[in-house]
Amino acid sequence: MREVAFIKQNKEKWLEFELAIFGKAKKNPDELANLYIQMMNDLSYAQTYYPKSKTVVYLNHLASQIYQKIYKTKRTEKNRFLEFFKTEVPLLLYEYRRYLLYAFILFFVTVAMGVVSARYDQNFVRLILGDNYVNMTLDNIKKGNPMAVYGSGSNWGSFIGITLNNLYVGARCYIYGIFGGLGTFYIFLQNSLMLGSFQYFFYDQGVFWKSVRGIWIHGSMEIFAIVIESAAGFILGASILFPKTFSRLNSLKIGFKNSFKIFLSTFPFTISAGFLEGFITRYSIDMPNWLSSFIILFTLGIISFYYLVYPFIVHKKITSL
Repeated sequence: MREVAFIKQNKEKWLEFELAIFGKAKKNPDELANLYIQMMNDLSYAQTYYPKSKTVVYLNHLASQIYQKIYKTKRTEKNRFLEFFKTEVPLLLYEYRRYLLYAFILFFVTVAMGVVSARYDQNFVRLILGDNYVNMTLDNIKKGNPMAVYGSGSNWGSFIGITLNNLYVGARCYIYGIFGGLGTFYIFLQNSLMLGSFQYFFYDQGVFWKSVRGIWIHGSMEIFAIVIESAAGFILGASILFPKTFSRLNSLKIGFKNSFKIFLSTFPFTISAGFLEGFITRYSIDMPNWLSSFIILFTLGIISFYYLVYPFIVHKKITSL
């Protein structure tokens, strides 16, 4: 069957799905479940015969939305908090996986820009980090502890202050996406350039490994979360710029609802990063290499699995029902 004929044949049914999703047509859970089965059949057909078509993207989006609608109207009570992280967010991450890809590509490119700029312009690091911070760090390096800045203040005070600051940075990365994604890009660029120049600065001073052992104990989760928050900001911006088959207002509503859930999902990781920075990073200089390496790889593994692997597992499980 030609794609045009396939669309014409099922157009009315898909419009019914949209009405059910947006609450304009009342459906009980059993009816929604039936719609979901029909939608998955159509999606499977489209994936087989029109794999690169926009029809697949459209049907995949509808299927995801119907599943969430079923979840919300289930008669059985479930732990809402657990299901949010276990099912709802992973399905959204799968649906918007290309935005995560864009965010990571942008991250590596802009960090590399920071490295190159710091290498070829000696004043760049001071421009980005400030003279006071650079001078203080140089003094700490001379004293044999380049990560001494993380040892200042109390454990709890550092944890609370750092966590609030990281949540604020993440919120800006996300909320500024309302400006068509440009605001998110600006905040993201600032942080990535800072990270790249910061790491090169330690490399240039001959204490790269010591800096990695300290910075990335908390940085694995902190930086990864910022990338995800930025991806959420780009999703928000794209919902305004590219409404697809929806009105711009409906597209914004969907984009905001879905991207906000992805943004919220980063909170546990951001808080965990703050805890590590406040309580663990300050002791990195005295840790054996194996312990600091284990913490870095373990935290990176957890957040990488949740955002990059687990969504595919959940999607496969759902589509095989």
